[in-house]
Amino acid sequence: MASTAPARKGANRPADVPADILAELQAGRLETATLAEGLAIDFVALMRVVAPEAANEMAARLGPTAGITRRMAAAGDLLLERLGPAGFDRLAAHRSDTVRGWAAYLLAGTPGLALHERLRLICPLADDGHFGVREWAWLALRPHIAADLDGAIAALAGWVREPSPNLRRFAIESTRPRGVWCAHIAALKREPALGLPLLEPVRADPARYVQDSAANWLNDAAKSRPDWVRATCARWRSESDSPATARICARGLRGLKE
Repeated sequence: MASTAPARKGANRPADVPADILAELQAGRLETATLAEGLAIDFVALMRVVAPEAANEMAARLGPTAGITRRMAAAGDLLLERLGPAGFDRLAAHRSDTVRGWAAYLLAGTPGLALHERLRLICPLADDGHFGVREWAWLALRPHIAADLDGAIAALAGWVREPSPNLRRFAIESTRPRGVWCAHIAALKREPALGLPLLEPVRADPARYVQDSAANWLNDAAKSRPDWVRATCARWRSESDSPATARICARGLRGLKE
C-alpha cells in the first residue's frame, strides 16, 4: 500500500484550494484530501516535476474543457510514450496520488499485456491507501475488463475473497453494469447474472466500502433488469439474516418501487 489517506480537511471546491496547498500539490509533495483538490491541479505544472521533457506536450494535448478522466488518460498515454512501460514502477511509487493515478493509465495504455498481467500489476494501486488512486485504478482498467468480461470475472473471483476490502471493492466497482465516469458494460446490463461469481461472496461483506459498491452494482442492474435484482435480493434475504445483506439489498433496490 503506497500511502495512507490524508488526515487534513481539504477544500470542497477547486477555487477554494489555498495557494500554498495547491503549490505543494503541483510540486508532487502533497496528496489531495478531496476530489476538488485533484480537479484544481494544473497537470502541466505537475508534469514539469515528474517528467519535464513531457510538460510542453502535455499542454498541447489538454484542451481547455477536457474532463478529469480524459486528462488522466492523456497524461498516462504521454508518459508511456516518454518513459515506456518501465515508467510504471517509478510513477506507482510517487508521493503524489495524482501521479500514481497516471501510473494506472500508463499501465492501461501499455500494449501486449494479458488481462491477468494488468490485474497483477494494478493490484498495489487498487489497494492504495488513497481513495483517489483506488478510483483511477479501476477506471483505467475498466475498458480491458469490459473487453474480456468472462476472463475478468474469472480472475476477479479471487479478489472478492481477499482480506483487503479495497481489493474486494475493486472487483465489484470495476464491473458495475453502468458505473460512474465510464462506459456501460452492455452484457451485464442485459444479463446481470453473469456477475454473480463476484456478488455472491460479498453479499454479507462486513466492510461498508464493499457493501456500498455491491449495492450500487445492483442499483445499476435494476435500471435494465429490475426483475433479476428483486429476485436476487429476495433470495439473499431468505438465505442470510446478516445486517450487511439487508443493507446491500435495501440500497440495491432503492430505485425500484416495491
